[in-house]
Amino acid sequence: MVMELRQLEYFVAVAEERSFTRAAERVRISQSGVSAQIRQLERELGADLFDRSGRVTALTAAGRAALEHARATLAAASAVGHTVGEVTGLVRGRLALGMISGCTLEPLFDALAAFHQARPGIELTVREDRSDHLIEQTRTGALDAALVGLAGAAPAPDGLDACVVVRDRLVAAVPAGHPLARRGGGALLREVCEHPLVCLPAGTGLRTMIDQYCAAQEIRPTIALEASAPDALAALAIRGLAVAVMAESMIAGHRAQLTAVTITDMTVPAVLALVWRAERNPAAGELIGYCRRAFATER
Repeated sequence: MVMELRQLEYFVAVAEERSFTRAAERVRISQSGVSAQIRQLERELGADLFDRSGRVTALTAAGRAALEHARATLAAASAVGHTVGEVTGLVRGRLALGMISGCTLEPLFDALAAFHQARPGIELTVREDRSDHLIEQTRTGALDAALVGLAGAAPAPDGLDACVVVRDRLVAAVPAGHPLARRGGGALLREVCEHPLVCLPAGTGLRTMIDQYCAAQEIRPTIALEASAPDALAALAIRGLAVAVMAESMIAGHRAQLTAVTITDMTVPAVLALVWRAERNPAAGELIGYCRRAFATER
């Protein structure tokens, strides 16, 4: 007996749809093609599987007995394919990771290096962009995972899973002689916004937080400058061109030239998170594991 998986697939489709026409639409071949394959299967089994005499296609006793086994066979074949796919997906292939522009987080780079050493056959590409663009590209599958900024306590973006790897408070970064630096004890957002600001561009997680807080307090800040890289924000603030509103960790390399003034009424921390689709490929799942471990070690 020579029985093909496609014959079983068509048999299950007709049984579940109770119609050769709807089954043909489901498996995307002609109705005559489905009928011919079912007839061939019935000849091989030596029994009719369907009663075709009524308006609705019904299973015969032989068909009912065969249906459970047909479903089990198809499920087993799918499991074999999935298992092989997981193995080959961890040996070779491509993996696209996104990260926010200007990212200099050492744990992320450590995770990428460890992953590459463990899976040298996987071609790894990294793309920089704004958080909102990275989220959309991950949602559509153009990226397998991305490190993005989220607005404070915002939930995972629709259609994606997320893991927070860094929490950081927002500060106003100013040179030592700036009026905000001489206050001590921090400043309210309204007081910070009395000065021109330099911020990340709209669409980034940090900028979304600033915009939301300002909107809630009916503050209209003067955004004098925008820059995508944290070092550029710091450099502009050092020169007194504007007050840089940024995550405190972003000024770590500029402590000698900048003072971090706590914005006391911006209490929700900024977060960096890994995002990915729930149906990620096996290689993406392994890379996410490396990233989680690297950031956990860092903290």
